[in-house]
Amino acid sequence: MPTFPIYLDNNATTRTDPRVVDAMLPYFSEIYGNAASQSHAFGWAAATAVSTARAQVAELIGADPREIVWTSGATESDNLAIKGVMELFPDPGSHFITAVTEHQAVLDTAKHLEQTGRRVTYLSVDSFGQISLDALRAALTPETVLVSLMMGNNEIGTLQPVAEIGALCREHGVLFHSDATQCIGKMPVSMETLPIDLMSLTAHKMYGPKGVGALYVRRRAPRVRLTAQMDGGGHERGMRSGTLNVPGIVGFGKAAQICQNELADEQPKLVFLRDRLIGRILETIEGTRLNGHPTERLPHNANIAFEGLEADALLAGLPEVALSTGSACSSEAVSPSHVLSAIGLGSLARSSVRFGLSRDTTEEEVDWVVSKLGEVAGRLHRLK
Repeated sequence: MPTFPIYLDNNATTRTDPRVVDAMLPYFSEIYGNAASQSHAFGWAAATAVSTARAQVAELIGADPREIVWTSGATESDNLAIKGVMELFPDPGSHFITAVTEHQAVLDTAKHLEQTGRRVTYLSVDSFGQISLDALRAALTPETVLVSLMMGNNEIGTLQPVAEIGALCREHGVLFHSDATQCIGKMPVSMETLPIDLMSLTAHKMYGPKGVGALYVRRRAPRVRLTAQMDGGGHERGMRSGTLNVPGIVGFGKAAQICQNELADEQPKLVFLRDRLIGRILETIEGTRLNGHPTERLPHNANIAFEGLEADALLAGLPEVALSTGSACSSEAVSPSHVLSAIGLGSLARSSVRFGLSRDTTEEEVDWVVSKLGEVAGRLHRLK
């Protein structure tokens, strides 16, 4: 029997790796200086730790350390990227493109742009959750400033063709931002080869601490400029003021280093467990279907619809397992997931469960969950 409870909500957040915690601890009570204090050893030690972490995160994504801007998380990174670029173009006619399945951090920022007079295009997606490159091409205009499309969807796991999207944006002289929160640390991502100009990431989705994130800002070909969204001190080369969260940043760096060293072994394991989970559910539980793309998907995500059943009822029958019915960032919403609705699920949007795997997930846990899920689903079907 596996150890309970079983945590399968790793798209919402991951367990902080104990090695990350160990790396962070000295920076709370021993090396506690402000990284901006450059007149004494305490500040120098903090600044050195921040520089080391910046290099570790940069190495993980194939970037220059100077292209890493610290933030409080991916939501702030999304806001800084989108508002920071669009505000460089005060013309109300400036144009922004995104997709209907984006994270709320992007969609709500797009609404803010509309309120300030910018024009926004929301691309639709197909039944797998991917945008059409032809539709993107048709949406681009001479007034288009920025395109923002996430790399991997946080709910259904579908990967967007970011290399092709970036190439199309380059062709039209448009900047491309991607929220890669769910991808970093789970699959190889390199800014040396991907035509992405700005990219959001966060520590707590890759076994690091909550409350610390980063924005990748390309320095050359093209050099990206941003309007700061927080004033006061000119930290992070004027792009993001505020005292740096040194312990969190150290943890982010350590988490990145671990992912860099172990990704080659972890990714195949996650894919194996994901495919085992999906295959066994579809084979053994009646009325189930996979949401999202069958192959172009995150290695650690599965989203399954259970026809004729309420997802909340399924979760209530599995108190030993941490699962979710959608994005944790909008978990209090009573309406169906906007992502599941956008791919045309209709009533099945309320019948879908998201499974998120991690480096800690075991084959035994997967098999137990599938077996238990089958029992609960069978009981609910008989009660109908």
